[in-house]
Amino acid sequence: MSTVRDRVLTGGARTTGVLLCLLLALLGAAWAARDLTAARPGAEVWWAWLGGARGPRDATAPASSLLDPLLALGALTAAVTALRGAVPAPVAAGTLLSLATATALLRAPLLWMPGVGRLPGTDTGLTSWAQRTVLAELVLAAALLVVVAAGRRGAGRAGRHRGHPTGPETAPSAYGVVRAVPQAADPGRPGRPHKGPARTVGVLLAAAGLTVAGGELYRLPELGADGYRKALLGDATELPALPPPPAHWHAAVLALLALGAAVAALRRASWARPAAVAAAALLCAHGAGALALAVHTGRADRLAALSGTDRLELVTAAFLAVTGLTVLLVAFRRGVPAATGGAGGALAYGSAPGAVRPPHAPPPPSTLPPGW
Repeated sequence: MSTVRDRVLTGGARTTGVLLCLLLALLGAAWAARDLTAARPGAEVWWAWLGGARGPRDATAPASSLLDPLLALGALTAAVTALRGAVPAPVAAGTLLSLATATALLRAPLLWMPGVGRLPGTDTGLTSWAQRTVLAELVLAAALLVVVAAGRRGAGRAGRHRGHPTGPETAPSAYGVVRAVPQAADPGRPGRPHKGPARTVGVLLAAAGLTVAGGELYRLPELGADGYRKALLGDATELPALPPPPAHWHAAVLALLALGAAVAALRRASWARPAAVAAAALLCAHGAGALALAVHTGRADRLAALSGTDRLELVTAAFLAVTGLTVLLVAFRRGVPAATGGAGGALAYGSAPGAVRPPHAPPPPSTLPPGW
């Protein structure tokens, strides 16, 4: 394992993060599977997840939203990323932090939304389990944040006790270290995006985030300060047992995640790629879901008869879907590789009899100094 990776995130933190991600994925997948198997017919669940009309509120009515399979898929992706040893630790840590942040922000409204726990026509036991699920997801998200922070601190303390580690190609008993050829400028920490993809991702996410934020500012005068505050906090009375966040809260979270990932990408932060993937996936799902629902309900067929606000919403949804998909394709490209010893890097010699001396290196002394 790379020494750079060891100094950032320990193996124990990776393992613990994988377990927490799997628990998050299990919770989301369980609710999605419950709806797919209990509802009749199963195809109605998809449109209910997208915000379409729901059936009678009984025990077989959809109890989840599109957020549940999305979070389950994101948690599985984060688990696979953290489990792979070849993934640099900044990328693995950024993936875990992105999942934890998105989960906490999207699930937090259920802590204060009125109506949760008194849903008409819904099985009381089902609602109780839904509340426990939300609390469990928030606890797991907080645990992910603690694991990443503790893993970094633990590795730093270990590094101070052991001293500065050396690469696998440099033996501690080597006589000297030379550079065969002048090295190019340091590309930065492993995993950070390259300049071209970073600029593309940053500009696209900034445009998407500003678009969503602009839509919220446009609706603010219509609702008024008090009305917008109530819409932002939401009301769970007419929602499923495991409701999605309020529409305005969801939009605010999308704008915040997109703008945060855009800043990280433009600064070429080591965690910019996983943050961009998380924001882009939510943007793409939000836009594509709105478009699919518009086609299903027939709004797209009578586009000319819609009001200006409705047409603007559909155009915005299409823009978010295309932008999110583009960012996903760009952000999944490999970042800066981990530094390795070799030509142009640090070369040691004199650690073994007959070791090849690098070009332009002085010969070792006949008697090595003490401690070498």
